[in-house]
Amino acid sequence: MAAAPSTAGRTVPPARSPRGFWIRRTLIMVFLFLFLIYFILPLAWLAVSSTKSNGDLFTTFGLWFDLLTNIRAVFARDGGVYREWLWNTAYYAGCSAIGASLIATLAGYTFAKFRFPGRDAIFALVLGSILIPLTALAIPTYLLLSQIGLIDTPLAVILPSLVNPLGVYLIRIYTEQALPDELIEAARIDGANEFRIFVSVVLRIVAPGFVTVLLFSFVGTWNNYFLPLLVLSKPDFYPLTVGLASWNSLANGGGGSQILYSVVLTGALIAIVPLIAAFLLLQRSWQSGLAIGGVKA
Repeated sequence: MAAAPSTAGRTVPPARSPRGFWIRRTLIMVFLFLFLIYFILPLAWLAVSSTKSNGDLFTTFGLWFDLLTNIRAVFARDGGVYREWLWNTAYYAGCSAIGASLIATLAGYTFAKFRFPGRDAIFALVLGSILIPLTALAIPTYLLLSQIGLIDTPLAVILPSLVNPLGVYLIRIYTEQALPDELIEAARIDGANEFRIFVSVVLRIVAPGFVTVLLFSFVGTWNNYFLPLLVLSKPDFYPLTVGLASWNSLANGGGGSQILYSVVLTGALIAIVPLIAAFLLLQRSWQSGLAIGGVKA
């Protein structure tokens, strides 16, 4: 449709069709609603299934009232090993998230505000490493950790999780947008050294980006299954993912299937509660940090 004649030297755009606008809006809402169902339905099924006994799991529909019994069974199974798995997972995820976020913030700030030879080439290598699948690094990682004697130790899970190339990219883009060079120069003129500038100025300004990377790293390590399965063989060091998988394999293999299905499902439900709590507690920070990299200054 041609534009309307200009008025006072300005072109008036054609009016939008109200019907077309509402059709597009309705289609978008339906599409988002389907995505919501896609993500919520497995969680709803898990919550409902966790309220049933093992005998009612495959024969009934809807909520039952065995949740507390199932929770007690989870923490009593195998001498309460679930508590150790829960603690191990929190320890691995917490240490990895804090360490990975600090390293990503230092690296992202360095790439954003410092000029040095080879900066762009090094940053290109960092971005390129995102494309490397973790399975391709499995054998080298195992051999390296084995040579330095870290197999079957918490460091075998934590150290590889400290590398977060995506976090470096996000922090660099966020720093370029949110942190003006004049502020850094003013701090240097006032006599602050680079460490003081990073702690007192940079961390405060890029806090939303830091929290976003922290949350991504925490969730990634909490849900990590392949790396702990590769480097850990002692059940005392298992995280929840590997521990619940071992219980599930017993259930599928017939070695305890009369009691383990409800235990596995309830254990999985308990395992996602800390993730939900982390999202709710940090929602104000990570929501503002979601715009990282959206518009590059």
